[in-house]
Amino acid sequence: MPDHPEYNYKVVRQFAVMTVVWGIVGMLVGVIIAAQLTWPQLNPPLEWFHFGRLRPLHTNAVIFAFGGCALFSTSLFIVQRTCQVRLISDFLASFVFWGWQLVIVLAAITLPLGYTTSKEYAELEWPIDILITVVWVAYAILYLGTIMKRKTRHIYVANWFFAAFIVSIAILHIFNSLEIPVTLTKSYSIYAGAVDAMVQWWYGHNAVGFFLTAGFLGMMYYFVPKQAGRPVYSYRLSVVHFWALIAVYVWAGPHHLHFTALPDWAQSLGMVMSLILLAPSWGGMINGIMTLSGAWDKLRTDPILKFLIVSLSFYGMSTFEGPMMSIKSVNSLSHYTDWTIGHVHSGALGWVAMISIGSMYHLIPIMFGRKPGSMYSERLIDIHFWLSTIGTVLYIASMWVNGLMQGLMWRAVNNDGTLTYSFAEAVEASFPGYVVRFIGGSIFFAGMLVMAYNVWMTTKMGPEAVEEVA
Repeated sequence: MPDHPEYNYKVVRQFAVMTVVWGIVGMLVGVIIAAQLTWPQLNPPLEWFHFGRLRPLHTNAVIFAFGGCALFSTSLFIVQRTCQVRLISDFLASFVFWGWQLVIVLAAITLPLGYTTSKEYAELEWPIDILITVVWVAYAILYLGTIMKRKTRHIYVANWFFAAFIVSIAILHIFNSLEIPVTLTKSYSIYAGAVDAMVQWWYGHNAVGFFLTAGFLGMMYYFVPKQAGRPVYSYRLSVVHFWALIAVYVWAGPHHLHFTALPDWAQSLGMVMSLILLAPSWGGMINGIMTLSGAWDKLRTDPILKFLIVSLSFYGMSTFEGPMMSIKSVNSLSHYTDWTIGHVHSGALGWVAMISIGSMYHLIPIMFGRKPGSMYSERLIDIHFWLSTIGTVLYIASMWVNGLMQGLMWRAVNNDGTLTYSFAEAVEASFPGYVVRFIGGSIFFAGMLVMAYNVWMTTKMGPEAVEEVA
């Protein structure tokens, strides 16, 4: 496939294809561990295939491999199109692609082998952390350098979100990963006790806030108007949304540490900031959905637009639920239960995956010389949409029911003050929910296989089919 004469589409195309590949891998591992939690006998006498080893592999694969490749692909496409200039360095672009794939492969090898720092979303050991830093700095130079070289006076709002995501993740990764190496495969954090927990969740929640929110909002602000054929509902609101989001999000991390050794004032600060965060989050959701004003009829016929708009609905739902769960009285019921898992996946599957999938369906035909959105089969996109939606709803509903039941069972006491239920009884009662979650996850995974087939057939059609499809 020859590269675009004016822009570097090669790196965009590479990351787009790997988004689909790593999406299948990461979600397959998710289905496997969902099965292991449902039927414990599926944990064989092989250490590397146990839930405890595969779970961090799943989170890293879905967040940093699938989500990361989607962010690299779309950001490097959007920055060229909106700045009307080629990426500043083809070498840097290639280095970022191959460097990130190496990070992913090393994670896939080391995590099942048990090499881990044990820090949530930051499990990779120090040599890989250094590689991530080098690749990320190269990405920052490539992206921000392209903006500096732009031919347009204005910097489109999507680029502000991507820039904030790039700079913030660099800071978060470096400071959370400060550690003392002991061997090539083992290190210890320089922080201790409650300080280490606070730094970890400053990182962990802002990995959600900037990697899984700000970056994908950049995606939303480009692809929703493009696919809808409408301008952004309110450009002023998009700018207010940006500054409000990045100003507040960084303070929300302590809500992960309610009722722990963290000072009470820090817990309360995290709760208050989480509640304030509802306003900018919903501002972005409303701005995206209202971009369809006057064009709602397109939802009936455009499955790509369905992905993009329904993802915003899940974004609104999960960003309402998160602040509510940060309230201490609610958190005392929800924390450590499957409700938290349901909340995470309403954002991960409903928001992150669906906005990524919709964006890829718009982007991939362009990368192979076709018109935007002209995939091999629109019918298959529609099937994929329904598989994704049904799978997500089954997943999160089962976890909500499980979580509420678990929280209520754990706090139930008899008249004499003894616990009404044992922990084992709560686990046994959760079994039906785990079965439904496995089914929901399997349905969502099936949708990814449909996407892979559609993408493969699109690449085989070639650029000469553009006029025919149109």
